[in-house]
Amino acid sequence: MGFLLRFVLLLLLAMLVWRAFMRLVAGVIEGASPPQGRRRGPPERGVQMVRDPVCGTFLPPASAVSLTERGGAVRYFCSEKCRDAYLTRG
Repeated sequence: MGFLLRFVLLLLLAMLVWRAFMRLVAGVIEGASPPQGRRRGPPERGVQMVRDPVCGTFLPPASAVSLTERGGAVRYFCSEKCRDAYLTRG
């Protein structure tokens, strides 16, 4: 009976170690993969950059926060913080 109990406990421990190892590997793979949603890094060649009127940062329009003003003019911002600063300064 003692041998069977040791075998079952060893098997259970091996399964727990294996599961922890696989979760670690999955976390490393997830961390190494590119983020979903907004793209970071350099834009593709030929993409026209826009300039944030508050802080002056240049960024591609696809990753910018946009604001359409009266008359149809579109302003681009690097963040919601810059957009809000633009709106409050009037």
